Amino acid sequence: LGARLHTDLQAEVRGIDLTRLSTYSARYAGYGIEKGTLSARLRYRVDDGRLEAENNLRLDQLTFGDKVESPDALKLPVLLAVSLLKDRDGVIDLDLPIGGSLDDPQFSVGRIVVRMIVNLIAKVVTAPFAALAHAIGGGKQELSFVAFEPGSSVIDATARGALDALGKALVERPGLKLEITGRVDPAADAAALQGAQLERLLRHAKAQATREPPDQVRIAPEERARWIEAAWRAQQGSGLRALTTRLREAPPPAEMEAALRASLPAVGTAPLQALADARADVVKATLASQVAPERLLVTASRLDAAGLTDAGPATRVAFALK
Repeated sequence: LGARLHTDLQAEVRGIDLTRLSTYSARYAGYGIEKGTLSARLRYRVDDGRLEAENNLRLDQLTFGDKVESPDALKLPVLLAVSLLKDRDGVIDLDLPIGGSLDDPQFSVGRIVVRMIVNLIAKVVTAPFAALAHAIGGGKQELSFVAFEPGSSVIDATARGALDALGKALVERPGLKLEITGRVDPAADAAALQGAQLERLLRHAKAQATREPPDQVRIAPEERARWIEAAWRAQQGSGLRALTTRLREAPPPAEMEAALRASLPAVGTAPLQALADARADVVKATLASQVAPERLLVTASRLDAAGLTDAGPATRVAFALK
């Protein structure tokens, strides 16, 4: 292993009992180890004073015990990191390649390996859904939320694909639980819900004229102006005002539609709450076809866009991992 000697060293160890390292784990991770084994495949090559090393570490059934207070412990959610890294068979498989010059007095293999593990933990807990997507080969697929059309709680094809991927990832990471939070955009969703009220008015006007069941009525684009006028005239009530309205020429369709919208009641908190709840419920029901329902936790819905930092719409169901 001399710095100027050519070295190509391979080594393998299997089944090291991790409970013997519990003291170190308690100090640096903040938890003792109840069970688990470590296996490693190492290859260290030195050429002209430069080290290139491959470290494949396999942690099998790593299970932490109670939390231990230690001033040296990582200030990171270690248990969440382990759940994110541990596959459905209870195995954590890590590849930690390192390299550097042995002439550098600051170069330390052990220090680098520890730093890489700490960085890995920090990376997975700060971007847990990216780690999940990577684990199932999903690349940069967005799994932290699914978006909905304004005013709707219907899962479209894009959302269904994301939920299928998320369900698969949760199956592969059985130590994780998912929090599901329905959300609305107060402006976009309220406008869409009010638009839905208007469409119901138009369908009702057509149903009155055609005797069709209202829930079966469909209005084609080319006939929309006709039923806007019918709804507008029906809105005029009865008596002299209604008679006068029937006799005079109707205003342009855009004006009649604006008048109909203005007459509709404002969308309050209750419909928005119901919409956010419905979104969360339909997402949980969809995921429950893959994931045990007890791992899916619906939280209180949010009726605003506060706290969202990504570029996606607020008309969504957001996720968090525990």
